[in-house]
Amino acid sequence: MTIPANLILETNKVILRPVEETDFNDFLLIARQDTDMWYYFSYNLGDEAQLQYWMKMAFADREAGNRRPFTIIDKASGKIAGSSSMGNISFHDLRLEIGWSWLGKDYRSTGINRHAKFSMMNYAFEQLHFERVEFKTDVENARARKGLQNVGGIEEGILRSHMTMWNNRRRTSIYYSVLKSEWPAVKQTNFSDILPA
Repeated sequence: MTIPANLILETNKVILRPVEETDFNDFLLIARQDTDMWYYFSYNLGDEAQLQYWMKMAFADREAGNRRPFTIIDKASGKIAGSSSMGNISFHDLRLEIGWSWLGKDYRSTGINRHAKFSMMNYAFEQLHFERVEFKTDVENARARKGLQNVGGIEEGILRSHMTMWNNRRRTSIYYSVLKSEWPAVKQTNFSDILPA
């Protein structure tokens, strides 16, 4: 079993297509619109060198087969809204992580995040038949934590001093997950507006 490197996912609001080298300039433009958001992110993607490195790692992970990095397209405007990934993919353990997620300032609180998360969760549970989808975020990031609760994520635990951030801060991470047995209820409760009529 594999996940195609050219996988495209979509809802009526978003298209998730593989990240391409040519996305760099659009990524940099929207990453520089809100410098504060990178406080919570491993890299400051508003910095040209760090964005180049982040994209290099995304391509390397894709080549290794353990991550599928997506560019998120807003269908209404046809413009790039941000990026997200399915990563830490383990076919043996039937699990993956949805993360590496960020949206430009103009695309937050628009429903794009929920649509993107739904498309990846739906693929993981209904196409791959995985048992678990997990998420992690900075324990200080209240917006991201609320977003993960809004997609049905169950809080699991905290990993102290878990990650080194681009500004040398030590991040404490909090994990959330959704299990395959929970997915039917989560889908109906949290994504009923996205489901086909």
